[in-house]
Amino acid sequence: MLVIKAGELKKLVEEGKIKYIGLSEASASTIRRAHAVHPITAVQLEWSLWSRDVEEDIVPTCRELGIGIVAYSPLGRGFLSSGAKMVENLSDNDARKNFPRFQPENLEHNKILYERVSEIATRKGCTPSQLALAWVHHQGDDVCPIPGTTKIANLNQNIGALSVKLTPEEMAELESIASADAIKGDRYQSTTFTWKNSDTPPLASWKA
Repeated sequence: MLVIKAGELKKLVEEGKIKYIGLSEASASTIRRAHAVHPITAVQLEWSLWSRDVEEDIVPTCRELGIGIVAYSPLGRGFLSSGAKMVENLSDNDARKNFPRFQPENLEHNKILYERVSEIATRKGCTPSQLALAWVHHQGDDVCPIPGTTKIANLNQNIGALSVKLTPEEMAELESIASADAIKGDRYQSTTFTWKNSDTPPLASWKA
């Protein structure tokens, strides 16, 4: 299905109605198939110290094909800014209240990551959110993090992350505390809308 859509988007590029094509939450195989139809300019994916599963296949695929990476939720949906206490301030209609990682049975474990990030941030003389953003910035010039905020103070703080310089040793330290077992719970209640379920079925399997 996505490959057909890529073909339609290609027509829009050729007609001058759009300039570029991007994908979001696409698997490595889907990215390759769409890119073969028309060059993909950017792929949006969740990437942060607590969401690193894209590093195995998707990031290398993007880099092999010369595709830019737009990292959304680089602050772990706010968790890397204020830790477990942020959950107490979420409104009833905030979708994050239902995310597995924010449930009590997982939060107690997940807050350890925030505490360790905070310790390193204190040593660096920056905030935990600035440190977490700096880690994403240091992934490469092809990566553009897009932290969301509704407050000017937070925006200014995020901009301050550009001044945080991390050594290879500090990057390695952060990555060691943000290993696969550092976080419990999935990103969403279901993986339906993530890259894990985004593969386009082979054409031969389609039914008329």
